[in-house]
Amino acid sequence: MSYTHTIGLVVPFAEDKVPFEGPLMYPGVRFVPRGVGVRALTPEGYEPAWNAILPAAEHLAGQGVDAIMVIGTSLTFYRGPQAHRWLLEELRRRTGLPVSTMSQAIIDGLREVGARRIAVATAYSDMVNRRLRQLLAADGIEVLALECFDLLEFGGPSKKSEADIIALSDAAVERADGAQGILISCGGLRTLGVAAPLEARHRLPVVSSATAAFWAAMRLVGESGRIEGYGRLFEQAREAVH
Repeated sequence: MSYTHTIGLVVPFAEDKVPFEGPLMYPGVRFVPRGVGVRALTPEGYEPAWNAILPAAEHLAGQGVDAIMVIGTSLTFYRGPQAHRWLLEELRRRTGLPVSTMSQAIIDGLREVGARRIAVATAYSDMVNRRLRQLLAADGIEVLALECFDLLEFGGPSKKSEADIIALSDAAVERADGAQGILISCGGLRTLGVAAPLEARHRLPVVSSATAAFWAAMRLVGESGRIEGYGRLFEQAREAVH
């Protein structure tokens, strides 16, 4: 099979594994993974993986990829907005490639759908949720209500069903009067089938870490990321501007 683009992925897994969403959403793209091994959804669990991000990106750059996406929302925001900005700058400097992170992808996605006041559903505990609020606030995004699964185990989010995620999102929306959108934060939450029913029910656009990262990755290589069936972000996607 011939591929239109090759995108490197720094992934939070211990092994070099592509998150299943990418090839399903964009089957014409070759994704090359490099694992950094998040151990838990806590600062102690993130720290060794954070330290491995830049070496992993440099490794991927050496494989001839066209761009690099760092998968893992909390992994890339847990140190705060300033550290996240530093990480993006260092990734660009060291690889010389178009780069982004899952944290930046959710911000870009919310901006794309015009959502500045949002309802939020996450996998995280309170400490990690506080850092997410800081990341969003630094970009002028107001969290009106936040509901969480309060998980610490790295593999915990993948055990939640789409019905669980929809119910948690519903609860956040009910408390978020005047919301302009819904954010589902955590790349481990399986959300491929979540956006369409939530958008139909609440008439609000949905941005989810797991899918927004691949939308943003496509935009790094000059594509729009436009596809049908995954929600308003993907269906209204415009051509990327470089």
